Amino acid sequence: MKILVTSAAGRTGSETVRQLLAKGYKVRAFVRVNDKRAKALHELGAEIFIGNLFDFRDLQVALEGVQRAYHCPPFAQNLLHNVMLFCLAAEEAKLETMVLLSGWNPHESHPSALSREHWVANNIARWMPTVDLIHVNPGIFAFAYLLTLPITAKLGLLPLPYGTGRNAPVSAKDIARVVVGILDSPAPHIGKSYRPTGPKLLSPDEIAKVIGDVVGRKVTYRDVPFKMMAKAAKAQGFPEFDSANLRYYAKELAADAFAIGGATDHVEQVTGEGAESFEQTVRRHYENPQLIAPGVSMVSMFGALRFMAKIMLTPAPNLDAFEHQRAMPKIQNSKLAHENSNWVESAENRHLYLLNNKSN
Repeated sequence: MKILVTSAAGRTGSETVRQLLAKGYKVRAFVRVNDKRAKALHELGAEIFIGNLFDFRDLQVALEGVQRAYHCPPFAQNLLHNVMLFCLAAEEAKLETMVLLSGWNPHESHPSALSREHWVANNIARWMPTVDLIHVNPGIFAFAYLLTLPITAKLGLLPLPYGTGRNAPVSAKDIARVVVGILDSPAPHIGKSYRPTGPKLLSPDEIAKVIGDVVGRKVTYRDVPFKMMAKAAKAQGFPEFDSANLRYYAKELAADAFAIGGATDHVEQVTGEGAESFEQTVRRHYENPQLIAPGVSMVSMFGALRFMAKIMLTPAPNLDAFEHQRAMPKIQNSKLAHENSNWVESAENRHLYLLNNKSN
C-alpha cells in the first residue's frame, strides 16, 4: 500500500506523513521545494516528490502506483482549480480513497473567495464516480492562538482579534490522526464528513490562562483590531493572502460561530483516543517554536520587545487593495457563516446529530 500526501511540508501534511510511516506505510510526500522540511521527511523514510500542485502532469506522475491519498489543498488563490485537477488525476489513476481537507465554515455566499471555492470544491469532489471520498473539516486550528507565543511568553500579553468568541481549538497533530485513521481503514468512513476539534470550548480569556500556566507567568488576553494581527503576520513573513481571508474568520470567531455544535468527539470516533488538550498543544509549541512557523524561536525579553517594535513599525497591509490587485472575485450581499441561515441550520443539525448519537 502506497499513500500520497500533498502539501506534505505543511502542518497537517507533515504530521500525516510521520504517522503513516510509523504505521509502516509507504508514503510519497508531495512538496513544492526540497527544503529542510522535505529532507527531514525523507530521512524518516518518505519518498519525496517535488512538483507543482497546479500542474496536472505533476499530479499524474505523483499518483502513479498510489492507492490512497490525503489531499490538503494549498491555502492559496485558485484552490478550486487545484482540487478539480487533483480529482481528475485521481480518477485517471484509479485511486481507491481520497481524504480531502476543507474547513467548517465554507458556504455559497461567504465574503472570502477562498471559502466559496472550498464550498464549490467540496460539492464537486463528491461527483467523482469511482474514488471514495471522505471530508475532514476542522474549524480554527490551535496554532491560530500561538502566532505570538514567543513574545506572549515574555510580555504576558495575548493580543488577538477574537473578541469573546469561543472555539474548541484542534491541533494539527490530531487532524493528522483523524486523516491517518481514515486512510488506515477507509470502509467505515466513506462518504462521511468529520469535524475534528479539541476536547472543550474555550474563550480567549481561558486560552490566555492555559498559555500562562504553560509558560509560567500570568498572561492577559487583549482584544485588538485585526489590523494588528495582520501587521504581526506580515512581520513574521506570512503571505498577505492569508490575512486577507483570515480577517473574515476572525469576525466569525468573535461572533461565536465556531462554538455552534460545541466540541465534537470525532477524533475519538476515528482514532479510539480523545483529542489532546489545548494545554498539551501549547506545551509542544512552546518547547518547539518551529511548529509555529519555520525560523520562529523563543526570545529573550529584549528580543520580545524588539519584535513588538518590529510589529508596530510594520505597515498594515491594505487587504482590500490586495484582493483587488489579485482580481479575487467579490459578490454582493455576502454573509459570514453565522449570518447565512443555510449554514447555521446545517451546523445546528450537525449539533443535534452529535447529541443524538451520544444519547444512543
